[in-house]
Amino acid sequence: MTNVYRAPGRVNLIGEHTDYNLGFVLPIALDLATFVTAKPAADGHLTIHSEAHGETWDWPVTLIPHLQRQGHWTDYPIGVARELLKRGHAIQPQHLSIHSTVPEGAGLSSSAALEVSIALALLAGTPIDKLQLAQLCQAAERDFVGMPAGIMDQYISVFGEKDAAVKIDCRSLTHELVRLPQTVSILAVNSMVKHELGQSAYRVRVEECATAADALHVASLRDAAMAQIESTPMPNVVMRRARHIVSENARVQLFVNACARGDLDRMGRLFYESHVSMRHDYEITCEEVDFLVQSAKGIEGVYGARMTGGGFGGCTVNLVRPDAVTRFQEQITALYQERFGITPSIIPCVASQGAT
Repeated sequence: MTNVYRAPGRVNLIGEHTDYNLGFVLPIALDLATFVTAKPAADGHLTIHSEAHGETWDWPVTLIPHLQRQGHWTDYPIGVARELLKRGHAIQPQHLSIHSTVPEGAGLSSSAALEVSIALALLAGTPIDKLQLAQLCQAAERDFVGMPAGIMDQYISVFGEKDAAVKIDCRSLTHELVRLPQTVSILAVNSMVKHELGQSAYRVRVEECATAADALHVASLRDAAMAQIESTPMPNVVMRRARHIVSENARVQLFVNACARGDLDRMGRLFYESHVSMRHDYEITCEEVDFLVQSAKGIEGVYGARMTGGGFGGCTVNLVRPDAVTRFQEQITALYQERFGITPSIIPCVASQGAT
């Protein structure tokens, strides 16, 4: 029997780098997804083929607990397999084939889409609690792949809902649905660049936030207040990291409130404020995404723009009046081509269902 398992990528509307600080985030699951086709195998092996990489890898199932990280895309499925084994799930011999429409390196969470779809395929129909599924995939990325990521990406890939954003409380691991105004289009603009600094800088930011939390005597920056940050002696760079996290957490709730009112102007201003904070306090943007945000600001019909994702490249997310979408696409493409000689990829962001 052949089965197909699907897990979506995501775009985070607002709440950047707040998840590993146990704060709030507001992503949507995309209609871009990773699909894993699974067939039982009689050879005792787990075989995985990646269409995007044009590679096929093969391991005896009995060796999976002993495999080590290779710094390769296969770390993601092997990490998931090892986490399933730790939790008492048997790994059956299978042939898995991966096809994905989520672009890699764009900040749209191709890794979580891969992890969740692989986990479902390896479970082969065995029921699993949704939160446990998200947590085991996060653990695979954190403990085997070696990226100290929060839970947002895996959570939204599992819990995504059609036509809604999902406000996630990354401490309680609960969520609420946020209905988006129907009078706005959401577009991601892929800068087509991903600077190598990204992964190392991500780890540094995690460490800086932990340093700030220690200085403030709080369990995480989720519990810090702006007045407390401003009155506590700490290195300037650590203070600015904390200031971004605290202000970004506040912006998530302000954005949700503006959504409820259908206040698109306020939603757009919060996007710009978030980008400024990421640029100056968290220092995770780059010349290309800064240019895209600044250029979007000058296009009629754009309410707001900001970088989304881990940083140092990837995508911006833009709130655009529906009748201005074509003009926005044409102008942002022309401006970016003129400045960098690169044609950006523009992706309509449609809130879609989580993993199936």
